[in-house]
Amino acid sequence: MIDQIAPVDFAHWLATVAQSHPLEHAVLLDVREPRELEWAQVGNDSAKHGYRLVTIPMASVPLRLAELDPDQPIACLCHHGARSMQVARFLVGNGFTEVVNIAGGIDAWATQVDPSIPRY
Repeated sequence: MIDQIAPVDFAHWLATVAQSHPLEHAVLLDVREPRELEWAQVGNDSAKHGYRLVTIPMASVPLRLAELDPDQPIACLCHHGARSMQVARFLVGNGFTEVVNIAGGIDAWATQVDPSIPRY
C-alpha cells in the first residue's frame, strides 16, 4: 500500500525523512506532461526547503528509472493524484523503498500550500 500525504503535510514529511536520510534530499517527482509544467509548477526554491524537484512525464518513468535512486525518499505529484499514484506503485514494484503520493496533486497544492500557483 502506498501512503498518501496532503500537500499541506509535505513539509512535515520532509522533516521526517530528513531525520532518517540526513545527508540527502528527498525527491519531489512531478510526473505531469511538459505542457502542464508550463501552466503550473511548484516553486523553484526546492533545495532551500530540503527536496530536489525532478520532472519526468509518467510515460517516460520506466525508460528513465535509472535517474532515480531506489533508496531515496520520493513523493510523487501530478495534477490530481491519480497518475502519481500509478507511478508510486510502479516505483515500489521496482524496489523503491520510501515512496508516497501527494493526494490531490498540484491542484490541491495550489489550494492548501501556495495560492499563487495557477489552477487548471
